[in-house]
Amino acid sequence: MSDLLLIAVFAALGAGAAGLLGWPAVRLLRRRSVALSLFAVAVVTVLAMTAGTVAVAQAMFLSHHDLGVVITVTCMAAVVSLITAALLGRQVVAGSRALAVAARTVGSDGGFAAPAEPLGSELAELSAELAATSARLAESRQREQALESSRRELIAWISHDLRTPLAGLRAMAEALEDGVAEDPVRYHARIRTEVDRLTGMVDDLFELSRIQAGALTLSLSRISVYDLVGDAIAGAYPLARERGVHLLGEQVEPAPVEVDSREITRVLGNLLINAIRSTPADGVVAVAARREEGEVVLSVTDGCGGIPEQDLHRVFETGWRAESARTPRAARPVSGGPRGSAVQHHGDTGAGLGLAIVRGIVEAHAGRASVRNVSGGCCFEIALPAARSALG
Repeated sequence: MSDLLLIAVFAALGAGAAGLLGWPAVRLLRRRSVALSLFAVAVVTVLAMTAGTVAVAQAMFLSHHDLGVVITVTCMAAVVSLITAALLGRQVVAGSRALAVAARTVGSDGGFAAPAEPLGSELAELSAELAATSARLAESRQREQALESSRRELIAWISHDLRTPLAGLRAMAEALEDGVAEDPVRYHARIRTEVDRLTGMVDDLFELSRIQAGALTLSLSRISVYDLVGDAIAGAYPLARERGVHLLGEQVEPAPVEVDSREITRVLGNLLINAIRSTPADGVVAVAARREEGEVVLSVTDGCGGIPEQDLHRVFETGWRAESARTPRAARPVSGGPRGSAVQHHGDTGAGLGLAIVRGIVEAHAGRASVRNVSGGCCFEIALPAARSALG
């Protein structure tokens, strides 16, 4: 037992001396190539093993022949170990370089091109993370491009929508100034109508900017969906009567919700106005509300004839409108009203902002807005969290 202990002491002394001599080299090479660092570690290990073996062999007073045999075997093992370490280092460096080249494709149009050669588990995990990062960057780029395209379209459409009424206002003002207006009262009423529409457009732009900036402040209160639908239908009834559209609100469950009643009434008003404007005369616009798991779903169904499937995902985009003509239809006089009078409704600005405002307000309430085609028309749905006491 004492012999083994003595051998262990000599081996530790020899290996320790080699390790102390090799440690500075490992420290100096820690910022260099991985292959060089691995080779340095292998050299230190081989030197430690060789030094320990030689120290033990000399302590055992072996003959010169036996000592030569031990040293020869040790050297052969050292050579094989160093060659193996060098090959392993080259393989790691090759994988690292291939991954570095592949990393240049992160976020490119073609997507991340993973290295074809096999990688170690750590490098393979890093490659998977780079692929996921590239996919997220591609999605972000697509969203940014979509937003930029929507922003450009909005600027172009708003410019057109502003230019048309302004040109009409200027022409009517000049006619009144020159005294060539045959019916000044009618001109004044028309000017008031156009000013109201421009005011509504500016209000919509301001509301949308507040929503997109996250500056929309909600005053939540508990209210029945039945009351919300009733207020919205009452506000949209004059427009429905003007266009000969029937409003139905019979399938409304009186479920309680905690919402900003003013904002949700605006949401329902925008949906009803769009539905009425898209439904032909003698058509029906139906409002319904139902309870589902943890939420209340309000729906507005119209008779527009449906939206092309390829456009359904764009319905709630800023500035999107199904009609190809950018000029809104003029409001018609109300039967029985004064000559030249016209009805102008909030949200009926024709700027394509109403549905974007709908989605923004609903999402501010932690809800969701969606649309789908139904028989003869479309069904717009908004899902709002149900009041806590109604969740059971």
